[in-house]
Amino acid sequence: MRNTICRLPNGQSYTVTPVFGGVNFKSNDMHLKDSIIPPGWTIVLYTNQNPDQPAQDSVPPEEERGRSRYTQGEAEEKTRTTRFTTPTLSDDCFYISFIVNPPSTDFKPPVSPTRQIAMMIWVSLYWYFHEPEPDLHLQTDAASRTPLTGKPKGEWRIHLKREGIFKGRNLLQKLERMGLIASEESSVGLEPSETRESGAWSRMFVSRRSFWQIDPRLFVFTLVPANPLHSAPSSPFLSPRFASPSRESPLPGESPASPAGKDFPLHTNEGPFASSSHLPTYFPPPPTQYTFTNGLRHPVRPKPPHQGEVFYIRFIPSVGQYLSFRVPVLSSAMPKRGHGHSHSTSSIEQPPQNTPSDLDLLHKWMNDPRVNAAWGEGGPKEKQEEFLRNNLTSRHSFPVIGCWDGKPFGYFEIYWVKEDRLGALIGGADNYDRGIHLLVGEQEYRGSHRVAIWLSALVHYCWLADPRTQTVMLEPRVDNEKIIQYLQNAGFYKEGEVTFPHKQSALMKIKRDSWESPVL
Repeated sequence: MRNTICRLPNGQSYTVTPVFGGVNFKSNDMHLKDSIIPPGWTIVLYTNQNPDQPAQDSVPPEEERGRSRYTQGEAEEKTRTTRFTTPTLSDDCFYISFIVNPPSTDFKPPVSPTRQIAMMIWVSLYWYFHEPEPDLHLQTDAASRTPLTGKPKGEWRIHLKREGIFKGRNLLQKLERMGLIASEESSVGLEPSETRESGAWSRMFVSRRSFWQIDPRLFVFTLVPANPLHSAPSSPFLSPRFASPSRESPLPGESPASPAGKDFPLHTNEGPFASSSHLPTYFPPPPTQYTFTNGLRHPVRPKPPHQGEVFYIRFIPSVGQYLSFRVPVLSSAMPKRGHGHSHSTSSIEQPPQNTPSDLDLLHKWMNDPRVNAAWGEGGPKEKQEEFLRNNLTSRHSFPVIGCWDGKPFGYFEIYWVKEDRLGALIGGADNYDRGIHLLVGEQEYRGSHRVAIWLSALVHYCWLADPRTQTVMLEPRVDNEKIIQYLQNAGFYKEGEVTFPHKQSALMKIKRDSWESPVL
């Protein structure tokens, strides 16, 4: 077991410890009142092993001897179960065996027990799929003589067993309809109704691919203050550092009052998981309706996040930092940081007072010779201000600032391909294809590993934003061999070349059905 701390994207964290037969989760945020997720629970986690299949180690460790057991599944051969040590491709099984139920004075009783169970399952799976990836190669008779690198690959799955609290009637059916678990047995079945002994729900599983395409806002969220005027989180007019999460304060902080003489709109921004009630913050995309732009028929697009809003955040274990994306702020008038109360789930380290504005950062980055050679937006600050203004008012794209632990490192644009000039050049773009433009401005955050992380995170956001999006595209210049190689390493493929008036571009694509997970 590699990870003993599970850091959720909403800022909360759990200590994960192995116990006999499974794993225990204990909240590190016991001070939070009215938390919807229990302070702790235990899952039974084990690995199935066929009797004919040799164990991974010919001689089991001393502490493992005597802990194996045989179980008889429904209509299954007898299998040998062993203690979980590291993930397997498809032999791991789990169920929740125990839930800590504190007094109702400390934690709000669940309005929906099923949703609370779904939250615990999601957190457990979030930890599990951060564990080391197993060998994806299949050991089949047909491929027995095939070299390892050429063997067929399978899908990483974990099975949910109908034991413990999962024996509740209709519980698995509800979890399946939430999209959290699945079954390959898609028939109605011969049993008129579900019973505790029913075998219709005995083969449920969760794959890594499907898990990472479930919007986490369905299952985790953070309560916000009842009075936003007295404890409003980062407003759009705050400096980039203040409006972004950090490792010390994974949720955006609190905003001071508007500066004198400035009429700035007040937006609360505690991140994408902020909820003023015990309800998830996820809303499905709207049904398709059409409009026309320059004679082109395309779907009416939903409004993007507002200025300063953090719309994606995730802790990256490999670098020990939070990665977040937010919309930049146009105004260059930045108030100084106030010492207000924070509703973050951990302590705050105050950032420096004189943090540059988004416009200052864009001016600095665009005048870097390396960046200017690709973007051609160098020059006085007025030019970058007009550039940012145009992108904030675009109807088919929106600008993005990427941050590591709250420190901005790059500028991106996420757009709908069909209305973009790329869509007109390639023809046949799907209604929900997305495209990305990218720029890394800070030298300290360059490098192949960090590129792989934020690139996969941008693609991840596109999948979460609308399940109808099946393709994400980039169009780097053909002589930018480094970024093309980065894209290919991330799963993109080159479909051809596109001729723009100002450049010859490689058309790079990645498909949803070939995408596995974000880089961790």
